[in-house]
Amino acid sequence: MQDQINQFLDYLEVEKGYSNNTLAAYQNDLNQFLVFLQVEIQDQRPRSWDNVTRDHIVSYILEMKEREYASSTVARKVAAVKSFFKFLESAGQIKNNPAKDMETPRAEKHLPATISAEDVDRLLAAPAGDAPASQRDRAMLELLYATGLRVSELVALDVSDVNLDEGTVRCMGKGKKERVLPVYDRAREALATYVTQGRLKLLGKHNNEDALFLNRRGARLTRQGLWLIIKRYVEEVGIEGNVTPHTLRHSFATHMLRGGADLRAVQQMLGHANISTTQIYTQVTPDHMREVYDEAHPRA
Repeated sequence: MQDQINQFLDYLEVEKGYSNNTLAAYQNDLNQFLVFLQVEIQDQRPRSWDNVTRDHIVSYILEMKEREYASSTVARKVAAVKSFFKFLESAGQIKNNPAKDMETPRAEKHLPATISAEDVDRLLAAPAGDAPASQRDRAMLELLYATGLRVSELVALDVSDVNLDEGTVRCMGKGKKERVLPVYDRAREALATYVTQGRLKLLGKHNNEDALFLNRRGARLTRQGLWLIIKRYVEEVGIEGNVTPHTLRHSFATHMLRGGADLRAVQQMLGHANISTTQIYTQVTPDHMREVYDEAHPRA
């Protein structure tokens, strides 16, 4: 049964072009389901995927709920199982698809964590001085907020992906889909300073390194490295709450939409495959609802 999982993962990588992170998530979710079938199902343990029934999947869902998995996690794991069985069915490896027409449990939608425009200004102003690392950090923070890039997309950027003359950045998103994003002038200036000054000093003897953002050893900066950098600046300026690199992506989307940006345009900039994913940013908080109400209602 593990062989079929491996075949499915190969299909997702080669045919669908899924990223390593997405592949790892599918592998983890399907292996967990396989362990459940082999360990938890004692009297009805299936010997092949063709023997798996709808009841097995329902039992798996109930098991996760009993273990108090988050609804979003349950929804993701069930979606992985459904995709896997659909693959097996299309490949002719099973006669009946037990997950066919099965509804995926709904994930509770929470408002994405954001920070105010004022806190963004404080955070982006935190890297002070002209040291190479400070120039890099200013460029990174400005670029994150200017484009809404995912952390993995930012650290994967090469120097050749930046067009300073046009003020654009090219990135490869999920499913290996390319998109070109505009960059506001202040972010472009920070990038220009870093590329022409700070990056050359960080590069040192690593002349063959193509990465845009480098660590102190002249190698490509990692996601963990970026997270630690932002965590330091968040603590330095005293922003409360759990602020991560992804918070700037959420803040970018929320601030753009509240500023009147078109939902479809924001969807394309974020690299969302479905507009329903982007629509979560259109939800308003009670405070914002009160603000709009007080400004708009003639009797307020």
